[in-house]
Amino acid sequence: MVRLAGLIAAAALLAPMPAFAKDTPEIEMWRLDCGTLELSDSESFSDAHLYDGVPRTLTDSCYLIRHGDRHMLWDAGLSAEYAAKPFIWSVYTLSVNRTLADQLAELGLAPADIDLIGVSHMHFDHVGQAKYFPTAELIIGEADADAIAAGADKDVLADLAAWFGAEPTAKLTRVAKDKDIFGDGSVVMIATPGHTGGHSSLLVRLPETGPVMLTGDLYHFAEQVENRGVPQFNTDRADTLASMDRFDRMARALDATVVIQHDPRHLDRLPTFPEAAR
Repeated sequence: MVRLAGLIAAAALLAPMPAFAKDTPEIEMWRLDCGTLELSDSESFSDAHLYDGVPRTLTDSCYLIRHGDRHMLWDAGLSAEYAAKPFIWSVYTLSVNRTLADQLAELGLAPADIDLIGVSHMHFDHVGQAKYFPTAELIIGEADADAIAAGADKDVLADLAAWFGAEPTAKLTRVAKDKDIFGDGSVVMIATPGHTGGHSSLLVRLPETGPVMLTGDLYHFAEQVENRGVPQFNTDRADTLASMDRFDRMARALDATVVIQHDPRHLDRLPTFPEAAR
């Protein structure tokens, strides 16, 4: 029996999508390399033992979106400290080849040029370099924001001190449902709870490429789409399955290009940096 919380979450996901405005400013998007996660065993990525004993390489992807003269980062990757030395934790080996700041510099941008950081969720591999953009507005799911503020993860709290510290220095926006970032339907955070309570995915409508949907951690690799593999560490199984269903239906309805952010097999679905998708 689906719990009441799952029913409420599923109902919330059915909110109508905003219309895509014809006078939207020029939009382009870059995929940025935010690290690599080598797994010696993928067992924890299914609560039904679908991937036991399977080694796997996961990419950690972030994205830069230019909307007119404003710049938004989607996710902030692994800590830049791993660029100096890979970190081994349990079945994971975590490494960073290039920092976000280095890649942005190649595009002629400094950290102060980033106006917004939208994060799919609160986990360390999605907020690790956010602290280098302390003047940007942070947009995050409400449930995740509440968990961070309550001290759920001290390392994450340190990475997000500019927004959650004792004396915040930057604007924090909590979102409880879909969020039309620029008010014209071009970039929309999609509420997809389950991995965490406040998890979101992202829809970007590009004029030439068409709609692109970034998964966050709704999916980590393509096999989870096919067999509905729900990670053992997800917050809520029913919410995860409801979010997967809503996301997949939306992708089909929009004929969107779906990019699973952690799956290296999806890297060629967008242009290779420093080329942009338009």
